[in-house]
Amino acid sequence: MSGSPPPGTGPTVLVSGGSSGLGAAVVTAVARAGGRPLVLDRQRPGDAVPWVECDLADTRAAEAATRELAERAGGLDAVVTAAGMDVPGKLADVPARTWERIVAVDLLATAAVIRAALPYLTASRGNVVTVASTLGVKAVGDATAYCAAKFGVVGFTRALAAELAGAVGVTLLIPGGMRTAFFDERDAQYRPGPDAALNEPADTAAAIMFALSQPPGCAVRELVVCAERETSYP
Repeated sequence: MSGSPPPGTGPTVLVSGGSSGLGAAVVTAVARAGGRPLVLDRQRPGDAVPWVECDLADTRAAEAATRELAERAGGLDAVVTAAGMDVPGKLADVPARTWERIVAVDLLATAAVIRAALPYLTASRGNVVTVASTLGVKAVGDATAYCAAKFGVVGFTRALAAELAGAVGVTLLIPGGMRTAFFDERDAQYRPGPDAALNEPADTAAAIMFALSQPPGCAVRELVVCAERETSYP
């Protein structure tokens, strides 16, 4: 008789940005697979998921929160760095503090969380999935901070995969646009139109779960997951 695996039989997965959007979809997918999701976010996740409140732009706080959750859980099997933000606009128009916060949340926090998680992932022969973007491989105007950060995630992850080969699995996810609240606070000119080709976050989360399900020694190095008519890829 089919059904969901018993809770706690799957991996313990820390998800940054796990309270909304793609991160929340990953949390749901991990729980449905019988795993234990843990969340770093400024907002409380649903369903009594263990979490630590954290502003990921503060990278030292992100490291401390990662260690706290890992110790609480007795270790980690995987990390998914799904936290991200963007405020589109011309370089001269985006306030410097905002521009730098985008890079901090999208790139520097990715490295900080993984850095803090490495001892636990090495012990478990675990996995990392970083979340870049199709704008990490294709640059567009009015997105200098986001492109800088996501191009950085691509380079960081490729270097990390080489560094950790044989010790920790590393996968780079390059997603296209998704139907999430990511676009809600943008100026109208930067929001997807009603006919925009967007993916469901649950479908992208399923790709992440595929990467996490690979046995030690089998590496899914990179995944591009987007709607068939995604305009920012290739």
